[in-house]
Amino acid sequence: MTDYKRSRVVVTGVGAITPIGNTSAEYWQGLISGSNGIDYIKAFDASKHDCRIAGEVKNFDPHLYLDRKDAKRMDRFSQFGVSAAKQALTDAGLVINELNAEQVGVIIGSGIGGIKVLEDQQTIYLNRGPDRCSPFMIPMMIANMAAGLTAIHTGAKGPNSCSVTACAAGSNAIGDAFRMIEGGYAKAMICGGCEAAVTPLSVAGFAAARALSTRNDDPAHACRPFDRDRDGFVMGEGAGILILEELEHALSRGARIYAEMVGYGMTCDAYHMTSPVPGGLGAARAIELALKNGNLTPEMVSYINAHGTSTPANDVTETAAIKKALGDHAYKVAISSTKSMTGHLLGGSGGIEAVATVLAIANDHIPPTINLENPEPECDLDYVPHTSRAQTVDVALSNSFGFGGHNVTLAFKKYA
Repeated sequence: MTDYKRSRVVVTGVGAITPIGNTSAEYWQGLISGSNGIDYIKAFDASKHDCRIAGEVKNFDPHLYLDRKDAKRMDRFSQFGVSAAKQALTDAGLVINELNAEQVGVIIGSGIGGIKVLEDQQTIYLNRGPDRCSPFMIPMMIANMAAGLTAIHTGAKGPNSCSVTACAAGSNAIGDAFRMIEGGYAKAMICGGCEAAVTPLSVAGFAAARALSTRNDDPAHACRPFDRDRDGFVMGEGAGILILEELEHALSRGARIYAEMVGYGMTCDAYHMTSPVPGGLGAARAIELALKNGNLTPEMVSYINAHGTSTPANDVTETAAIKKALGDHAYKVAISSTKSMTGHLLGGSGGIEAVATVLAIANDHIPPTINLENPEPECDLDYVPHTSRAQTVDVALSNSFGFGGHNVTLAFKKYA
């Protein structure tokens, strides 16, 4: 391994479009107040679906960030990604111009990409023939387009990529961006995840895999991570974006610093297409690697934003992984699943959850896990039930795990 001096990396901007708020400020207020963003699906008639609930983004206006022509040529997932990226740049006060454009990059992950466009164009193909398909179909649906369009609309000419690692995609994007800055390939990175997969085919597919909650009579209480009555995850949509910067670059322009990013752990279970390896061994290794990368000990961790999907397999496995990685200290760490409020954004989840983790550090306040009424006996850690908690947060982790066995942990700490 090449020996090089690692650049320090800090978070200077955040952007979020979520089921509980369309800016990072609204999102944070929703989190600490325990807001519920889950309701009956409005985007399409879900009456024949086994799952009829989701965490949809409400009152989103892409024209606040994009002109009508550009917005029309984007799938909803790209609209979310570009819009949240513009929010984050404004929040960071980072202006991209001819002098710095080649030093600013973009990595935005998505698990599914433009599935709504694909579904719509398939209908056109079947009903009207192949010559009526849109010439924009392919560039609208491919998963890398949120990253590409963000560069086009911001002028960022540095490293550009897209992680497509299912529900770990957003976290992989942030981790990979962290590495780019550490290694000197960029001075700043726009990074995170976005998803807009609340569509008829997508919901049907996840339901067929028996992954989704069918608590259709009670949407507000359907997503209940770590609860013994959980029956599957609830889909969400939106985007979460961080601006990561090399420390000296941020200081030179007087940027506000939310937190420092110090660690990135990434592993694979190499076990099963959809199920985590028993005992959470792969997830535990991701946590351990993130701690090692950040020169952190388990005793330094204050808070973990859990993957916490509300599925029978994940919650028990993740709890076991945290215990294995942190030892006895696992019982002293505050843990919460913000998916209880937003639903599961798939490839976008790592983005909004990294935003939540960074804001927990910046505000010394931990979001709750709502709907945790009857804890699963094997889930016996401190999941901050029901109500947010004012508490000093010096070091925080964000976990993301995806189909295919992808495990990612990001580590942040207070900047000092």
